[in-house]
Amino acid sequence: MSIGNSPDDGRPSIGRRLRQARVESGLTVDEISSTTRVRAPIVHAIEQDDFSRCGGHVYARGHIRTLARAVGLDPADLIAQYDAEHGGRPSPTPAAPLFEAERIRSEPRRPNWTAAMVAAIVAVVGFVGFTLFSGGEKDSGRSVAADGPTTRPATPTHSPSKPADPKPDPSESAIAAAPANKVTVKVTATDAASWISAKDHNGRLMDELVLKEGASKTFTDDKRIDLVLGNAGAVQLFVNGKEIKNVGDNGQVQRLSYTKGDPEAG
Repeated sequence: MSIGNSPDDGRPSIGRRLRQARVESGLTVDEISSTTRVRAPIVHAIEQDDFSRCGGHVYARGHIRTLARAVGLDPADLIAQYDAEHGGRPSPTPAAPLFEAERIRSEPRRPNWTAAMVAAIVAVVGFVGFTLFSGGEKDSGRSVAADGPTTRPATPTHSPSKPADPKPDPSESAIAAAPANKVTVKVTATDAASWISAKDHNGRLMDELVLKEGASKTFTDDKRIDLVLGNAGAVQLFVNGKEIKNVGDNGQVQRLSYTKGDPEAG
């Protein structure tokens, strides 16, 4: 299926929207495949609105959701468009009715009159003995109560518990104690997910990933860190313990480099 517009409302197709967002973010298909773990041939097929290689509607929705987050699009909007174009989500299958097994009635047991008589005799003997014993105990109890002094039970005293010492508030940023002889960069996805990549001063790749909203990642090197942000407006950036303001706009790709010392001095 070629890239085009949705046949229903004239808006761009799912594949075209994903491809346009990827190109505007400055990312290649291989970079998206490496970050999202979606194989490159499937990425190419989805961008051409060919979902047959996904293996079914469930996997197609999952791939669309993953690719949308990687390029800064709203996954819910694309999933809704996919459901509208492919017949919507399947209706849940009603559970089969359960049949209650017929209960087997047990035959009534015949009463054991011998055991009943023995139990009745034991109860009568016990009641008579208890009555005689209780009468003697009442008389002796009264005399003891008359002779002995009346004492009140001591009221237990409870010492007020000492309030626990308040726990110290954690530091607003663990990067505030960054060592001065190294380069330390902390990236936090505050507003939305963002694709990030970091390399050391030798050009070796330290890590590349899609940083989910609310997650953080810290990089450290002896000399320099080269950073690529796929959605610069959605991240908060600390370099050597200092926050960098106005990193970029939403959906903007930023390529930055930082060395030791004050990041804004040079």
